[in-house]
Amino acid sequence: MDVRAALMCVLFSVLLWAGDAQHSVPDSVLNCCEGDVLFLLDSSGSVASYEFFRMVDFLKELLLPFSLGPDQVRVGLLQVGTEPHLEFSFDTYSSQDGLQAALERTKQLKGDTNTVDALLMARNQVLKQGVPGGARPDLPRVLVWLTDGVDPGEVQEPMARLREEGVAILVVSTGHGNYQVLREAVSPPAEEHLFFVDIDDINIISEDLRNAIIEIIRAERLQVKSVTTTTAQLEWRPVLAGTGYYDIQFGPIRSGQTGGTGGPGTSPGTGLGPFQRITRPGDASSAKLTDLRPDTTYTVTLTPKANLEFLNSLHTTFTTQPVLPALSDLQLTTVGNESVQLRWKGSYDGLRGYWVTWERGQSQRSTLYLPPNRLSTTLNHVPSRARVCVSPVYRTARGEGLCCTA
Repeated sequence: MDVRAALMCVLFSVLLWAGDAQHSVPDSVLNCCEGDVLFLLDSSGSVASYEFFRMVDFLKELLLPFSLGPDQVRVGLLQVGTEPHLEFSFDTYSSQDGLQAALERTKQLKGDTNTVDALLMARNQVLKQGVPGGARPDLPRVLVWLTDGVDPGEVQEPMARLREEGVAILVVSTGHGNYQVLREAVSPPAEEHLFFVDIDDINIISEDLRNAIIEIIRAERLQVKSVTTTTAQLEWRPVLAGTGYYDIQFGPIRSGQTGGTGGPGTSPGTGLGPFQRITRPGDASSAKLTDLRPDTTYTVTLTPKANLEFLNSLHTTFTTQPVLPALSDLQLTTVGNESVQLRWKGSYDGLRGYWVTWERGQSQRSTLYLPPNRLSTTLNHVPSRARVCVSPVYRTARGEGLCCTA
């Protein structure tokens, strides 16, 4: 084999390796989370150049799987030196290409390890909610401190203040000193948020650290609410900005299946029928699923469809309520001026009690909760022609009730 052929072979092997490395990114992280993550990077002279660049490479790998953007994860980088240096803020990069290139350009500051001033800048500017360039209100905030563990300074008080203000703190130390200081700095549990690792082995903690961050900023983007025996309400955070549409597929899970959808158009149930499909416009944020089977576990896949952008599907499961026995034979008897006596039949398995509601005037309602052994009650101050209702209450939901007019 000549030199040129050998070089081509080597190049082809490198390209194959790079492709495999890209495909090894865990897809489950994409579109998983929403929050602001600030990395506090020790860039002082106590950190060797080799160690610094290994830390930067570690950050590149750690962050690669995350979906970035104003409605997803935002990342900032603050370097520790004689003076703190904000390399980039939360609103600087909304794509992985931009973030990865910025990390590649990051240069070491050298100088003193002035972690305290860097923490003050982090608290008063970067992680402060609602200020220009700061963190977003009502979303998780995370501070990840990467240090060589050498003389971190009096960090206990500023770290405590950040924790008191709701910032989750994680620490990665490539040294093995100052254990007690670093342990007190992190948010509990320390066993999940404090990492000691040799710089040459730092990549072995990538998955654990990433999972720790995900647990803090995971976004419940697809939620199921108001589940009944035959219906359910889906709600999600809009990601299409009014364009495109949402493709929703749902169907029953086969016996013993714990997740997954089996693919569009497939039938995950055993004799329960194929998936159903509905669509909603790009400005929608909810959908009602109907004609469901009682006491059945369903899986749902919501896929945002846009012309110019690929967005990952969201998945969830839920179980419809079993059929609950309805109330029977409600009788009302007048026993005095504005007083009525109610009697009904009940006593079912799983019964927790009864809800009694009645009108007391225009736009006024009263409620009364009775134990399951009560099958009658007397109501006072019930106006003429007021509507009176009794509903059985079970462990999972309220059953169908009966109403009468007084």
